[in-house]
Amino acid sequence: MKTVVINITTEYDKALMEAKRLINDGEVVGIPTETVYGLAANALNEDAVKKIFVAKGRPSDNPLIVHIAKVEDLEPLVAEIPEKVKIMADKFWPNALTMIMKKSEKISDVVSGNLDTVAVRIPKNDYARAIIEACGCPLAAPSANLSGSPSPTNAKYVYDDMNGRIPLIIDGGNCEIGVESTVISFAEEPPRLLRPGGVTLEEMTELIGEIVVDDAVLNKLDEGAVASSPGMKYKHYAPSADITIIKSDFETFKSLCESEENVTALCFDGESENLSCPSVTYGNKNDGYSQSARLFDALRELDEMGAHKVYARCPKTKGMGLAVYNRLIRAAGFKIKVI
Repeated sequence: MKTVVINITTEYDKALMEAKRLINDGEVVGIPTETVYGLAANALNEDAVKKIFVAKGRPSDNPLIVHIAKVEDLEPLVAEIPEKVKIMADKFWPNALTMIMKKSEKISDVVSGNLDTVAVRIPKNDYARAIIEACGCPLAAPSANLSGSPSPTNAKYVYDDMNGRIPLIIDGGNCEIGVESTVISFAEEPPRLLRPGGVTLEEMTELIGEIVVDDAVLNKLDEGAVASSPGMKYKHYAPSADITIIKSDFETFKSLCESEENVTALCFDGESENLSCPSVTYGNKNDGYSQSARLFDALRELDEMGAHKVYARCPKTKGMGLAVYNRLIRAAGFKIKVI
């Protein structure tokens, strides 16, 4: 299969036309969003959705997120819309926010991972919404990477993973947020945060009150447990390098990195010049948004430079930092050293 890349910023009409043609023909297309690039297929076409799993090499029990263009598109996909969902949608959609509800009969088990719920969001990215509108159907779209590897934040990384696997990639430039959307379940009360992202726990709590943080946000999902959201069950976002998160001050981190052989440091902006070992930076120490925008690119850069053993600085776990930490501990396979 030949994979074509069309830049939607310079060939807008052509990009929409080709995306529409292929998706309506049951194919998978790489599309930009504000979070990461997605592998999009018609969410109401089981055969098309199955092609997403094949392209990614993704376990079929991992549910997919359904993307819609406007709030009115939600009702046919769910059994009912809880009042708190309406409040959240009014405040935050379109945005990097996925909400889980009981699904309608329109959503197949292939999309929901055999669950009785469906995860839905409206992307903030204008190109993503335009593609959904052009296709005239909701799009199931997980991240456009090979399963387990870092999610792509630009079309080049999609091409690196998906060349020959899908027919088309729409290049919409770099993703603004850089990590996948927040996922919160309204299939229970109080609502449960399953994956932190661009809409923070603090912002949501201020709006709707109590939200339970699922244990799997900060810890490995129990063996045999069912994943209610993408990004919960398996080791995710991992480069080839072996990563260990180091919880310490910088001087201790520096001493550890420099006392061992063949260590590459994953550190914050401004710290590289104080290290004698190879290093990659992933944002400002006190700015979770700058960290999220850089993290997945940094993980891919570690592979590009041939890193084998990586010691990573630990982000804070408040605000956007919680999303960054959630991705980093999965990239590290939950290996954390407190010093």
